[in-house]
Amino acid sequence: MADPVFDGDGREPRVAIIYSSPADHDTMSQAGALLSRFGVAYDEHSLSPHRAPRALADWMAELEPRGIEVVIAGSSGAAALAGVIAAHTTLPVIGVPLSTGGLDGRDALLGLTQLPPGVPVAAVGIDNAMNAAVLAVQVLAVADPLLRTRLWRFKDDFEKAARH
Repeated sequence: MADPVFDGDGREPRVAIIYSSPADHDTMSQAGALLSRFGVAYDEHSLSPHRAPRALADWMAELEPRGIEVVIAGSSGAAALAGVIAAHTTLPVIGVPLSTGGLDGRDALLGLTQLPPGVPVAAVGIDNAMNAAVLAVQVLAVADPLLRTRLWRFKDDFEKAARH
């Protein structure tokens, strides 16, 4: 498990990033890098729903009391991790389908989009942890004018870079 990452103001994490295997760290660290760019504190964990179910249950029980507002979950295969988290919280869960396994992430993408009614997970593209972070910032920006300003600046810069 990684230690919490605090923003420059020393605030507690608002976003939790989780994935099943340390091998997924490189892909999922893209989300943390973008959250840091926005000044959003996050923490990052590697917990498997199959190999560490009790530790995962304890972690999920502490999300809201710790002030977490959005969860980004890297999921592979049947997307079990994101679905389990979404079933145990009312917080928004953003799933990043990971390109592990024989189907290169297509199985995880389908798994994320086919969860049962009442267990929603927002899905981004395969291995696209950056878009998961942008979506997390958009969710937070609904009630945070400073983040909304930073988000507009990010989108303007993104558009300018695309034109050059």
